[in-house]
Amino acid sequence: MSLGYRTMKSRDLAVRLKRREVEEKSRKVDDLERIIREFDQMAADLERQIQLEEDRTGIRDHSHFSYSTFAKAAAQRRDKLRQSTEGLREKLVAAVRERDDTVEQLSRATQQTANIEDARAGRRDRPLGFTALR
Repeated sequence: MSLGYRTMKSRDLAVRLKRREVEEKSRKVDDLERIIREFDQMAADLERQIQLEEDRTGIRDHSHFSYSTFAKAAAQRRDKLRQSTEGLREKLVAAVRERDDTVEQLSRATQQTANIEDARAGRRDRPLGFTALR
């Protein structure tokens, strides 16, 4: 086994590992986006339920002694969902940045591997034993 073969094999392995890392980071971004959408939908559903409850009871003042306990509880859940969503959005921004950095690293590694293969192919195309005449 030649040294060149081992070097190529390690480069190929590095590229494959970087591709896998890009896939994992892309899945993480997709998962965060999905969770944020679901939380937004749940918060919107809670908002509609609060509005319906307020319409049903006729009391919209949160500090009124007869304000619906269901509406209070739903408002608390909605607010907690919104807080969670904001935290997830921050994580999403970081995850997108990490994914994009990893994609850039993969692109550079792939380009380096292609350049090395092109250089080796250029050497193989030259006839053996002949040098350029001056």
